Formats: sequence, C-alpha cells, structure tokens
Amino acid sequence: MIDAHAMDREALAALLRWYAAMGVDRALSDEPVDRFAQSARKAPAADPPAQAARSSPSPPPASRQPMRAPAAALSQDVAAAGAREQAASAKNLEELREKLAAFDGCALKNSATQLVFADGAPDAKIMIVGEGPGADEDRIGKPFVGRAGRLLDKMLAAIGLDRSKVYIANVVPWRPPGNRTPTPQELALCLPFVRRQIELVSPDFLILLGNAAAQTLLDEKEGIMRLRGHWRDYHCGDRTIRALPMLHPAYLLRTPLKKAQAWRDLRTLRHALDRAGVS
Repeated sequence: MIDAHAMDREALAALLRWYAAMGVDRALSDEPVDRFAQSARKAPAADPPAQAARSSPSPPPASRQPMRAPAAALSQDVAAAGAREQAASAKNLEELREKLAAFDGCALKNSATQLVFADGAPDAKIMIVGEGPGADEDRIGKPFVGRAGRLLDKMLAAIGLDRSKVYIANVVPWRPPGNRTPTPQELALCLPFVRRQIELVSPDFLILLGNAAAQTLLDEKEGIMRLRGHWRDYHCGDRTIRALPMLHPAYLLRTPLKKAQAWRDLRTLRHALDRAGVS
C-alpha cells in the first residue's frame, strides 16, 4: 500500500500523473468499478453485412415510380397545342398572319429579323411552298426574293406563270440561323399554321419545293429525288388537292446538272394546268 503521507509534493504529483495515464478518473468509490464490463456494454454490436442490408429500407420498385416527361418535352407539347389552337381559330389569311406573328412557341422567331409570311395572289389556283426564308427574305420580309427566288421567277416564266398567278409561302416563316435546315421540332411547331394557310388559300395545285416542304406536308420519309415529279394527294379539310414535289431552286443553284429534271417537272405541271384550264 502506498503511504501518501510519507511522500513529498513532487512524488505525489508524479503518482497522480501516472494514475491519469492509466485511466484512473475517480479517487474514491464505495463499490468497485469494472471498467471492462462498462466498455463491453457501451460498444454497439456491428451488424453483419447481410443483416444491415435487410434492416435498411429498400427503395420502391422502379415500376411504382411515376414517370415524368422532361420539361423540354412538356414545353414542346404545350407550344404545339397552342400552335394548333391559334391556327385553327384564324378566319382569314390576315388573321392567320397576325396570330403567327404573335406566336412565341418557336425559337426561330427569336433569331429572325421578321416574319416572312407570303407573297403573290391569295386567290391563286397554284400555291408554292418552300422550306424557309434566307438572309434576303429575312431582310425584306417576302419569300423567294434572293438568288433562289430569281431562279424561281425564271422557272415560272418558262411555263407562262408569274407571281401574280401564284401564292408563295414556306413551311417555316422565320429564317433558321445560318440558313440551316429547320429541325423536326421547328417544322412540327409551324406545321399547323402552314396547313391552315393552305386551307384558307384553297388552291387547286400545290407545288412543294425541296425535302422539308414535301416530307412535312405529305408526311413522307422518302427524299425529294424520289418524290419529285410525281403527283400526290394532299388532303385539306373536305378537299383533296393535287400536290407536286419539285427540286428547290436553291438546290438547282448548287447542282446545275439537275435543271433538266426540274424542267421535266415544270412540263408536268404545265400539262396538268392546261388540262384543268388554268392559264
């Protein structure tokens, strides 16, 4: 037994430091304390991996999770519904133009200078639909006024027609940036308006210039090289309009050797006009 009374101050301090180092935290206690038993009771038993996995809440099956459409898809659907509603409510071409100018669902409007609606005679028997405005059209506000437009004028003149005898529009009324091809989403958003435009003009003949116009309005997947030169039926309300896909003048400017095919298509159109008595 240690006699504390026989120890000096330095020896007592050294003894206390030793007790502290050994984990002694009480000087006196009425009952003996089993530190090992306390440690065993405090330490939580670790669950084996399998038991831990069983005890953790499992997520609900994927089939029970509600499927949510992406926000972009929802906004596209809302814009498309708005386009259909606005187009159907237009009672005449001027009203359709106003509704199209106010339509904000197509992003092309944000990068274009202005709306390019139409040119020519609204009561024409022949309606021509192209792809979309270019830089000149975007600046002037009328379709087919650039190089492709001047070639179109020559093509019409070759079979005795001019802009006073036709009505000209595009499937997309705003210029795509850099004259790129309109995306399927952009075409779908503008489609209700051009369909209503055709319905209001009510032509006897519909000329579709290029892939975008022919594939979109005829709901075809074939390219223009297969579609061109062959009459198709375009269903417009309670009417069926004869539609003729042709090569776009812009394509003919890039590929002059195809002008022979374009001339054959023009002759096909002229022959149909003569049979119908359209001068």
